[in-house]
Formats: sequence, C-alpha cells, structure tokens
Amino acid sequence: MLSGFLGGLLGAYLLAHAQRADSAAVRVASPPSAAQLQDTLSVRRLRLVDETGRARAELAFSQDGGPGLFFYDTEGRNRLVLGLYAPAEREYPFVVLNDTTQHAAGIFRLFGNDETPVVVLKNKGQDRSILGLNPNSTEPFLTIFGNDGKKTDVFGAY
Repeated sequence: MLSGFLGGLLGAYLLAHAQRADSAAVRVASPPSAAQLQDTLSVRRLRLVDETGRARAELAFSQDGGPGLFFYDTEGRNRLVLGLYAPAEREYPFVVLNDTTQHAAGIFRLFGNDETPVVVLKNKGQDRSILGLNPNSTEPFLTIFGNDGKKTDVFGAY
C-alpha cells in the first residue's frame, strides 16, 4: 500500500514537471505578445491549408446552415464530414464518409425522438443497407436494398 502511494506521488510529480517543461519550451520557441493573446476568435469559416496552399480541412457551416468539420483529399474532394444537420432536421449529429466522386458512401447519425443511432451504407449515391435502432420502438433493424432498389427487411423494421 505504501509503495502504491509513493508511486502515485512520484507519477504526479513527473507529470507536473513534464507539463511545465513543455509549456516552457513553447514559450521559448515563440513568446506571444500581449496583443497576440485572445480569449475568443470569432469567424464564419476556418480553413486549414497544406504547404501548397490547398484547403485540406474547414470548420464552417454547410449550405443548409449546420456547422461541420470538412476534410478534403489532395485533389480537393470532400471525403469526410463531421457535423450537425440543420435546425430543420433537429440538429442531429452525423459523420459522413464520401467516396472519390464525393457521394456519401457511409453515414452514421442519430435520428428520431429518442435520437437512435443509424448507419447507412451507400453505393453511387444509392442506399444499399441501413442498420440501426427504430426511432419509434428502439428495436434493432437491418434493411437492405437490391440492385433494382427493392427493399428487404432482414430483421426488424425500418
């Protein structure tokens, strides 16, 4: 018990010392002036660019008004979005994986009054399978769509 207590004290000391050393290194590398320090930065869009000036990520609002974090590949294609749907869609959170044609290939989102999780897998913009919890009953379901678009409930109901 004593060794555990002493080990905890030693760990806390080392962690505090490491944090002070890291913050001191940052201060030595680039000491900010009082004019540079801000508590808040307010912008409508924040863009992260690579060494060639290409946008690789943005924190911005989508066309429908929901905030999102958008990631772009080296060709400028939107490949990943983390965000909230617009207020008209109750601002449910979502993650969208886009293919190279910028069509959604996978969507993970919350939906319905109980905010149940749903995963939608797509191909060329068409739903192929939907797995989740039914927003009315919270019962699990799996629905698949054939090449002809025919819907089949594997289990549960969507």
